[in-house]
Amino acid sequence: MSRIGKQEIQIPSGVKVTKEGPILTVVGSKGTLTKNFRDDVIVSINDNLITLTIKRNDKFSKSLWGTYASHIINMIQGVETPYQKKIILEGVGFKSEVKGTDLQFALGFSHPVIVPIPNTITATAEKNVITITGIDKELVGGFSASIRALKKAEPYKGKGMRYEGEVVRRKQGKKTT
Repeated sequence: MSRIGKQEIQIPSGVKVTKEGPILTVVGSKGTLTKNFRDDVIVSINDNLITLTIKRNDKFSKSLWGTYASHIINMIQGVETPYQKKIILEGVGFKSEVKGTDLQFALGFSHPVIVPIPNTITATAEKNVITITGIDKELVGGFSASIRALKKAEPYKGKGMRYEGEVVRRKQGKKTT
């Protein structure tokens, strides 16, 4: 049994949740999110409560139960307050800036790295901190992970990109005898 799926989800005031067929729509002050849900989990909306029940008692339906509940919770939280990720860029000569709808990086390669910013996400680059905000938690997390993958923090000097609050374990360099 899913612990998350069994719980009822409260719909806060100012947020409207509707379900038409397999598509669930959440509308809030910051925007609108839609997601397509399979019919293995029944989503019922009553007043300001959402309850989820499984259609069949098989392993696949049970695995979707808690996942769908988490998706709905994240959608409701996202339309109330946007999600935010901060990436810190460390290293001599490493720079980042927003040019139009692109993020442009100087990461020590022979060429600049240009990454297009998705429409539903806003990104800002101030000094060495890149801030990514948006109402879709999946999109914000995926985009920030793809940016961080361009130049991960290396363990000897800590140069590269890391999330705010992420700890980079340092290794000892060469020993001189």
